[in-house]
Amino acid sequence: MASIQKSTGQYHPQACHFLLAALQYTQQELGRDRSSERTGHISGKELLQGVRQLGQKHFGMLCPIVFRRWGIHATEDFGRIVFEMIESGEMKKTPEDSLDDFVDVYDFEDVFVHQYTLDENAAL
Repeated sequence: MASIQKSTGQYHPQACHFLLAALQYTQQELGRDRSSERTGHISGKELLQGVRQLGQKHFGMLCPIVFRRWGIHATEDFGRIVFEMIESGEMKKTPEDSLDDFVDVYDFEDVFVHQYTLDENAAL
């Protein structure tokens, strides 16, 4: 993780930790085997949906503010972190994976604020 933080100094260390948590969350939600590279792989768009869901669970409507504090302003920033993790050997990719998979997938303000709905069943 230290090597990523050196090369992606523009991002807060929590962004890397959150992204790894979102990866595990997404694999679990999709029923993918995390121990297998072949069956555990998820696409950039799938990962970003996991980022969205986990972000909403953890931060609700504050998600865009938290992400900005981490230096993340668009979905492409998560892609940059992913590819730094790939470069450092902490993540793997397939030949089909590309940074373009992360570009303009959704707008933070739109999905975390305008489309946000309260979970009536959530425990306080």
